[in-house]
Amino acid sequence: MVIVACLLLPFVGLLLYGMDRVEDWLTRSPEPPRHAGARRLRLIAGGRQEPATRSGPARHSSRAA
Repeated sequence: MVIVACLLLPFVGLLLYGMDRVEDWLTRSPEPPRHAGARRLRLIAGGRQEPATRSGPARHSSRAA
């Protein structure tokens, strides 16, 4: 019986450690969402000089009923 207890001791220790980590994970407050607030649209200097015009027929047709 003592041998079984000694063999189960590492398993019980890992189980207690794992349950402690899970409890901390479940009870912590949610972090604020990470948004891309620092990123901004970067425009290319000297880009298109004239407005874009549609040339030719449209490629995609809508099949909405």
